Amino acid sequence: MAALQALKNGLALALVCLLLTSCGFHLKKASNLPEDLKVITLAGDDEKSALFELVEKELIASQVKLNESDSLYPELIIHKDRLERQILSLFDNGQVAEYELAYSVSYTLKRPGQKAINQSFELYRNYQDDPDNALAKAKELDLLLNEIRKQASRRIVRELSKL
Repeated sequence: MAALQALKNGLALALVCLLLTSCGFHLKKASNLPEDLKVITLAGDDEKSALFELVEKELIASQVKLNESDSLYPELIIHKDRLERQILSLFDNGQVAEYELAYSVSYTLKRPGQKAINQSFELYRNYQDDPDNALAKAKELDLLLNEIRKQASRRIVRELSKL
């Protein structure tokens, strides 16, 4: 009886593994960039910004060699990112209850002998504010901004693989 149950469990596990592999499921990995972007010069309006550093890490994770300024290699220029807040709702007493955060990013890819490609995008998040817990909400906002920046850096590298 126990052997039959073990056999059923083994078959169920094998079936689940088979279904996962047949549907094309795979873990997310760093983007594969074209060969002409395997060596790149990274520049930016603010090279000390959090977004710039995250893009740099994402490029390294994608096995891109970062080169000093050289006109022989493509150049990725990260322009200043911008965060805008728009009020979505108010509490009964008139204080802000919820914001919409719009994070704007723009960058330029310059390849030698080709026209520069300018790209931009926006990421949106809703953020609920609570004046009674200002310190906790400030920390939550910082975490949310860090997550948005990480998503933006991954998106930039992903878009580079398609340009």
